[in-house]
Amino acid sequence: RTGDPRLSVEHPPLINVLSALPLLTMPQIELPLDDASWQRQPADVFWYLFAEEFLWAANRDLDIQKILFLSRLPVVYLAIALSLVGWRFAQRLWGGLAPLLVLLLLLFDPNILAHGRYVTTDIGGTLLVFLATYLLWRMWRQKTWNWPAWLAAGFCMGLAFGGKLSSLVFVPIWMVLAVLPLYGRGAQRSWPSSLRRLLQLLSAGLFSIVVVWLIYGLEWGNFLFLDERLAGLNQLRGPMPTFWSGIERILLLSEGGRPAFLMGSFSSQGFPFYFPVAFAVKTPLLTLALFFFSAALLLVIARTRQQALFLLVPLLLYFTASTASALNIGYRHLLPILPFVYLLIGGLVSPLAKTWLRERFADRPNVANMPLALVFLLVLSLLAIDAQIHPHYISTFNSLAGGPENGHRIMVDSNIDWGQDLLRLRQWTAENGIDELKLGWFGTADPDYYGLEYEPLPGFPRQPFYGQWTEPPFEPTAPEPGIYAISASALWELPLAEKNVYPWFREREPDDRVGYSILIYEVP
Repeated sequence: RTGDPRLSVEHPPLINVLSALPLLTMPQIELPLDDASWQRQPADVFWYLFAEEFLWAANRDLDIQKILFLSRLPVVYLAIALSLVGWRFAQRLWGGLAPLLVLLLLLFDPNILAHGRYVTTDIGGTLLVFLATYLLWRMWRQKTWNWPAWLAAGFCMGLAFGGKLSSLVFVPIWMVLAVLPLYGRGAQRSWPSSLRRLLQLLSAGLFSIVVVWLIYGLEWGNFLFLDERLAGLNQLRGPMPTFWSGIERILLLSEGGRPAFLMGSFSSQGFPFYFPVAFAVKTPLLTLALFFFSAALLLVIARTRQQALFLLVPLLLYFTASTASALNIGYRHLLPILPFVYLLIGGLVSPLAKTWLRERFADRPNVANMPLALVFLLVLSLLAIDAQIHPHYISTFNSLAGGPENGHRIMVDSNIDWGQDLLRLRQWTAENGIDELKLGWFGTADPDYYGLEYEPLPGFPRQPFYGQWTEPPFEPTAPEPGIYAISASALWELPLAEKNVYPWFREREPDDRVGYSILIYEVP
């Protein structure tokens, strides 16, 4: 409604605007623009306060569930679009049955399902960077400069940068892909062709900046840098200052990190093995197995090696860049590699792979059909996982981690707990005849709005939960009798350096669970 993007500097407007569009069907929604959280500078520091005022105060009398539902719908469609891009890419890359199977794999991967239902930029960012990569591949396969293909690639690069700032990580990745000889034979493998592809990429990148500026509504104003080395530039005016400030914030966050938890350990500087562990314990096991098998097989086959390398290079470079980041807050930051994983697996059922296997194992004809059986089995296994964990997809952990029941001992935050189970907690109290409980809440929702009767325990980030950490209303070593409902992230006291509040509960198995994010303890 305002065209002012400064409230959420770390996230470009595109995907957030798409999420907000359905809310225009509710003209009664009020924007509290007279609230101090909107007026303060820099505004992005106070966006939590503005969100609190917007959802739980200014519009408290409206149907908040409807507001959430409408804003989630565009993300659902973005998740569907991701599977359709995978289908198209697989059609051009592999042919045969690969497009259909890649479509199904992307539709039913539990981690994509998990984040394809929340109002975040993760799925949209994954879709746009994947689409841009596909369009670059399509452009680079042309033997001459194809202007429509160049225009489409540059436009979608701009959409990616205007959707999620972490998409900028793909700029050096695309540069590597541009110079590698992965697009045919003969002249396509020469250095002049590599230089042409690099020039196409760089010029498309310049065009993409114009697209980003349009997404920011041609914003023009004083720069908003925080770092003292750049603060002098704040006296100047220029295009989309919010975008450049957002890049600075992301770099500062990546360097400084946030409180992170991994298998009982804590760090504000990140863990070098955080994302490898996350990928190992939250990716379905059969997906992992077929990923490594397909990578090995498609690299061995000469006629599929170029395609396999084109998929493996961005996957491995992005994964490596993720491990170098101190921002360890969730598997969702690995989502951009999943389309490449499933495209690679789709190559197992390509006619090229099947022909090679038939020729190599002429005396064993059934070998050529094994990859199709394996990929089909993977589709069935994903459906089984979805059915088993529905609707708690965000809490997916494979058997290597001990399943979702043990997930909270390995990773928390957006890997398992985003405050998504408050309504289920209300239903649990009704079903079990619980009149009042002690609630250690991790989430931004207001438990009072949902009619819960509770005594607040230490939690994050809402008050009065956050204010309980210094003087918890119970004896940590011997809590008094009662029903304790503690969020998984609060259980590990994530924002604190000292872990002295919930050790009694961490040493015990919960008596019950609400979803997998709220643990119930009955203290006699």
